[in-house]
Amino acid sequence: MNQMFSLKDKVIVVTGGTGVLGASFVNAIIEAGGKVAILNTNEEKGRKAVEAITAKGGEAIAIAGSVLDEEKMAAARDTILAKFGRIDGLVNAAGGNVPEGILKPENDVFTFDMNGMRKALDLNLWGTLIPTQVFGPEIAKTGNGSIVNISSVAPKRAITRVLGYSMGKAAVDIYTKWFAVEMANRYGDSIRMNSIMPGFFLTEQNRALLTNPDGSLTTRGEAIIRQTPFKRFGHPDELVGALIWLLSDASKFVTGMDIGVDGGFTINSGV
Repeated sequence: MNQMFSLKDKVIVVTGGTGVLGASFVNAIIEAGGKVAILNTNEEKGRKAVEAITAKGGEAIAIAGSVLDEEKMAAARDTILAKFGRIDGLVNAAGGNVPEGILKPENDVFTFDMNGMRKALDLNLWGTLIPTQVFGPEIAKTGNGSIVNISSVAPKRAITRVLGYSMGKAAVDIYTKWFAVEMANRYGDSIRMNSIMPGFFLTEQNRALLTNPDGSLTTRGEAIIRQTPFKRFGHPDELVGALIWLLSDASKFVTGMDIGVDGGFTINSGV
């Protein structure tokens, strides 16, 4: 059974690999026996992450570059192939919200910052499509590849204030289904695509929306906890079970699925 969930010698690319969730993903992949290519925009954070992994006996490289820059992603692919010789999987963890894409309570609903919304949508949608287009052909060559996108509860329920982010994740949802079918039609079962739907986890992008400087919950944070049957936020390590399953042979007959890890948020009527 353990062998089914093993990632031994698999090379997995993780975009946004130094973020709160991304770092947790990276560590889990290393613990499962995989090798990781960490993609992020902060070179120093990437270097420190690799040093920590190497000190524990793991194998990783870090490459700085935006997921919205196709040329940078292509250069990253070439660097990874030169180092490891193959790419077995991709985790599209880069994403999240941007401050200018949030509708503030004092703003009228017709005064959205259109550029801010577009920036949030682009980061989440094109930040998933571009790495897939670049790394996907190499993953398919392995004959047993897996791509994992990061969805959200935002397109499943109407979440106030974050329309650009919600639209971006809604697009990721249909992309995951559509692309999974297209890949199956063209590549058979040699490459799969699924997604993970996190509930509310405290990250750098949403911390100021959900908590006050003293650590107490904002009104928005309290509303989320009331709607979540487990009555708490998720911990990043609670996502890695689904991630390792989707990257490993244990899920070889699974494609186009969106796996919820949300403490019951989306199934709760509130009654």
